[in-house]
Amino acid sequence: MVSYLQVENLSKSFGDKILFENISFGISDGQKIALIAKNGMGKTTLLNIIAGKEDYDNGTISFKKDLRVSILEQEPHFPEGITVLDAIFHSDNEVVRTIAEYEHLTNLQASGMNSGFAEKYDEVLAKMDLLHAWDYETKAKQILGKLKITNLEQKVNELSGGQLKRIALANTLITEPELLILDEPTNHLDLEMVEWLEDFLKSSSMSLLMVTHDRYFLNSVCSDILEIDAQHLYHYKGNFSYYLEKRSDRITASAAEMDKANNLYRKELDWMRRQPQARATKAKSRIDSFYELENKVKQKSFDDDVKLEVKASYIGKKIFEAQYISKSFGDLKILEDFYYNFTRYEKMGVIGRNGTGKSTFIKMLVGEEKPDKGTFDIGETIVFGYYSQSGLKFDEQMKVIDVVRDIAEEIDLGGGRKMSASQFLEHFLFTPETQHNYVYKLSGGEKRRLYLCTVLIKNPNFLVLDEPTNDLDVVTLNVLESYLQTFKGCVIVVSHDRYFMDKVVDHLLVFEGDAKIKDFPGNYTDYRDWKEELQKQERRNEKSEKQKQEPVAKNKDNKENAPRKMSFKEKQEFEAVEKEIGQLEEEKKTIETNLSNGTLSNDELLYQSKRIAELIDLLDEKTMRWLELSEL
Repeated sequence: MVSYLQVENLSKSFGDKILFENISFGISDGQKIALIAKNGMGKTTLLNIIAGKEDYDNGTISFKKDLRVSILEQEPHFPEGITVLDAIFHSDNEVVRTIAEYEHLTNLQASGMNSGFAEKYDEVLAKMDLLHAWDYETKAKQILGKLKITNLEQKVNELSGGQLKRIALANTLITEPELLILDEPTNHLDLEMVEWLEDFLKSSSMSLLMVTHDRYFLNSVCSDILEIDAQHLYHYKGNFSYYLEKRSDRITASAAEMDKANNLYRKELDWMRRQPQARATKAKSRIDSFYELENKVKQKSFDDDVKLEVKASYIGKKIFEAQYISKSFGDLKILEDFYYNFTRYEKMGVIGRNGTGKSTFIKMLVGEEKPDKGTFDIGETIVFGYYSQSGLKFDEQMKVIDVVRDIAEEIDLGGGRKMSASQFLEHFLFTPETQHNYVYKLSGGEKRRLYLCTVLIKNPNFLVLDEPTNDLDVVTLNVLESYLQTFKGCVIVVSHDRYFMDKVVDHLLVFEGDAKIKDFPGNYTDYRDWKEELQKQERRNEKSEKQKQEPVAKNKDNKENAPRKMSFKEKQEFEAVEKEIGQLEEEKKTIETNLSNGTLSNDELLYQSKRIAELIDLLDEKTMRWLELSEL
């Protein structure tokens, strides 16, 4: 395999804080690698170093000569005043620049062409032909359509953060790089876009280095996992499921090693206390070993978890009742005579395409937005904890500890237990040193974790979480999921994270647009399966309706023929298709087992990942033919 990127003995620190030390890894042709670490451990910093946007202490980074690299930043920025079209097609690639010029002229064509304009248009068309750019342009249009980017002449400074992220994503994909570097690509995408992007990257030949918290995305797309933990880099040759298994083995082994070290430390400490006279002579090497051992056992375990042991306020039987709510913005209808009665301990997920009103719905619930008509009848015991997309409004010059103390000096954990603000922050992985840092020094994920902390310390019994998974690391998400599963209160979650939704919610409100809302009993995977089956049934119904509308053959007596039976040839085909489906299912099952056991080489992983996608398409095709024949 061709090496695209090689990182050797790379180190980076900020002052006394070491992010990683002497880490090495490489990326080869076709490899799709995910980078995992806790917030503040250097994921985005490492991507910025590779992109040449940040310095490092020592080490080497080398790329294959003339490698085409494209990078999606977590918070993309564009020059003021440029159009969406300019931002999307901003590239050194001549084909991409020509397409941008063609699109710009096409958009202007509607306003009428003078002779000079027409001549320029003809020149661009000829250049499109010369560069064979039409297939490229078609792919670009498909990407723009899937990402819902339509107004190409709009100025980028008029766009929201989510829109900017989608435009930056379109730019990275349209340039067709050999190596694609993505920092949280699923943030601000709705579920439909996330699933499209997942399929796009899975079937693409591009190499990939990606930071994302979306675990279904990781499992489906990535062939390798890199984890930064305690300043070291660990490489797992497999998908996310394989990583979880092997990481657990590593932690178990490390815990056993630490137990041995602790036992030895106790013995050596006793020796140090009993024999002070030996310290200046022949036992110097043993003393030096003792201090090395002491440093080891006093290191904080790398597997510390966020612990969310927070008491929920008492919640009565009456929760809230949405009484015939209507809301619209001009011609855009969000809700129309919507009624819903929320029950005790209910855990609801809210999904739907961007712009269908999900965030508006929960803002009305917590009183930040007024409905046009109708009322929310909220129970007297309800204490909302609202985690919003725009909630990061800290004073950047405040210390972390003061942010929490401004809300409460002590936190009630229930059962007579109390915890100081400092102890509470330690449970959220904020060390005493970090607690006395200023907020502006925190990473994006650490700020999100601090924000979550400020929501939970108020002891809410009704949590309203709007995109809580953005910028949180996988470890924090796992513990947050466990907490919400046992939370003694109610939960509403708006999220595009399918794994998170599956773990937390027991039913969904699906915003379909134009004030159409479906109440679905089940989690996201249940809904997805139901929707796919519904679409298959609709296709079968359409086929059946089409057959009914075809002219009916008449026999000699001018009577309709009786329903014909399957011909001998069709019967043979039916049996062959049925056998083939069984063989394909068996092959798919074998490949799924191989992919999950982590024994495959990179080449085998790549081949079998492509093969399983082909098998799925073949199974769909053969199953449809089997259904057609079975109806004869």
